[in-house]
Amino acid sequence: MKIVTGNDLKTGAVTWWDGAAWSLHVNDAMDVGDHSADIIAREEAARRVVSAYVIDASSDVDGIRPAHIKDRIRALGPTVRLDLSLKPADPAAGTWVI
Repeated sequence: MKIVTGNDLKTGAVTWWDGAAWSLHVNDAMDVGDHSADIIAREEAARRVVSAYVIDASSDVDGIRPAHIKDRIRALGPTVRLDLSLKPADPAAGTWVI
């Protein structure tokens, strides 16, 4: 499975392409197949995302898991302070202070 990640241009938040827009949650990511280059070009040109790239991932009963540890950390947050982890069910997870 191939998914696209990047950073929100306004907030810098890690985002994941869900097939129609960008989500803060990796489990919303959609397999982009061979269309990643088109998606990245369109979304960066529209200035919705910056530094977008395609990554390998797998999907199982626990959700989507990026293949590389760097992207797992981007998806879930710090590994040393679990209180700072992004929790998909947390209503405050989508709130960003600028």
